[in-house]
Parts: sequence; C-alpha cells; structure tokens
Amino acid sequence: MNRLLNSIQHYIPLSSADEAIIATLVRRHTFTKGEHLLQAGQVCKSVFFIEKGLVRYYTSIEGEEKTSYFNKEGEFVCDYASFLPQKPSLTNIQVLEDATIYSISQANMDLLYQQVEQGERFGRLAISEVFVSAIHQINSLYTDPPEVRYQTFLARFPEIAQRIPQYYIASYVGIKPQSLSRIRKRMAQAH
Repeated sequence: MNRLLNSIQHYIPLSSADEAIIATLVRRHTFTKGEHLLQAGQVCKSVFFIEKGLVRYYTSIEGEEKTSYFNKEGEFVCDYASFLPQKPSLTNIQVLEDATIYSISQANMDLLYQQVEQGERFGRLAISEVFVSAIHQINSLYTDPPEVRYQTFLARFPEIAQRIPQYYIASYVGIKPQSLSRIRKRMAQAH
C-alpha cells in the first residue's frame, strides 16, 4: 500500500486521514502471468495500480496482436476510453508476470475525489499525464522511424526492457521481430 500512497503523493499531499480513506476504497489482488485485468468487449470498471509486476495493453486485429503500451510497478493501469464512459473496451490488458495489483472501482474513485482533500486535483493531474503520454506515443508512430521509437521505448522503460519478450517490444515499436533484431545489432555495433 505504501507504493500506492507514494504514487498519489507524487500528485497531491496526503494527510493521515486521507491515507485511511484511500485504504478503505482500494482492494488488493494477486494475478498470475498471462491473466487479464481487462479483455476487449468488457467494460473497464476499475483503475488499477501495480504494486509488483508488469502489464501490457494490446488489441487483436485479424488474429494479430498489436501491443500499444506497458505499465510497471508504481504505475496506474486503466483503459480510460472504456472506464470514463463505461463502454466496452477495444483493448486487452494482460499481466506479463505474477503481480500484486490494487483496484479501485469507479464508484470508489468518485468517493476518493469527494472525500480526499485534493482528490479531484489528483484525478485531473493523473489523467492529464495519461493523455499527454498517449498523444506523444501516437505522434511518434506517425513521425519517428522504428529505430527512434525503439530508443524512445528504452528511455521510457529502461528497467523493464529485459522483462518483456522481444516480440512484444517489436509490436510496440510497430515492426517485425526480425527488424528489431537488426536495429538492436546496429545499436550494439555503434557502441
């Protein structure tokens, strides 16, 4: 729970009363590698927080999986395009390794906004950060060559690159695994 509280304190200060309120609103879960927090077609009913573990977001298009994002320890996980309007998701969120994850339902998130002193500010700042990150990622897919996208991935996720299978990284960068191997070889030769 400390990691969750520290992450919230990245956005807002928390009193001990605020911390006690948050503790009553979240639920702790354990997931095993391969399980899904969310599957396409389901409505995302919670915001998750990763205490321990790693997840990937992906869509399945004509039988091919396209990885769009990763989250690691200390980060919030949610398909906001499903969660906010409570509409079916187009995205899958899969656990890549055994994980300990906290969840907070939409109703309890509303209580957090109301009962925690700067709860609404926390929600606004957190969602703004998600939005800006998504825009950067979309722009990169359209404007950056694959090698730059891979370097951006390494800069964004340096501590987890070794924990993610290469074919998921290649999918995230938007290339085939063989192309990623060539990029990695070129980068190794340059150093």
